[in-house]
Amino acid sequence: MKALAILGATGSIGRQTLQVVESLPGRFRVVTLAAGGNLEELARQIARHRPQLVSVRDAAKAAELRERLGQSANSRQNLPEIQHGREGLLSVATHPDAAVVVSAAVGVIGLEATYAAVQAGKSVALSNKEVLVAAGALVMAAAKASVLDGSARYGG
Repeated sequence: MKALAILGATGSIGRQTLQVVESLPGRFRVVTLAAGGNLEELARQIARHRPQLVSVRDAAKAAELRERLGQSANSRQNLPEIQHGREGLLSVATHPDAAVVVSAAVGVIGLEATYAAVQAGKSVALSNKEVLVAAGALVMAAAKASVLDGSARYGG
């Protein structure tokens, strides 16, 4: 079963990725999710996919998500760790259990996290060209180094 991290989970590509996951039971599991501020959609995704970690745009959104989940969750033990901002996005992309990172964040917001995922040996599925336009040489060099040193995890 492939373990997924999704950057931009509440956007169009993120939602479509989760639909694919749901259509192929037993093939994928969602380990981490990152979203901007669409907490209503993110809360639904958390309830459905039970990720270990989620990240949102900022501290205020993280507090709002904690409150929202606390009101709807049966048990606090079922809640994911909630982070925010740059550090949260990096944590989602480099989570040790994630084998594949779907980079679907809008624009270059996911650039640093995508680069960190490549450096960590994750397989990365890019849904937009911004990462490669803004830092293609850097990202591709890191990907090549990751494959050459054997750290890329295929099939995880």
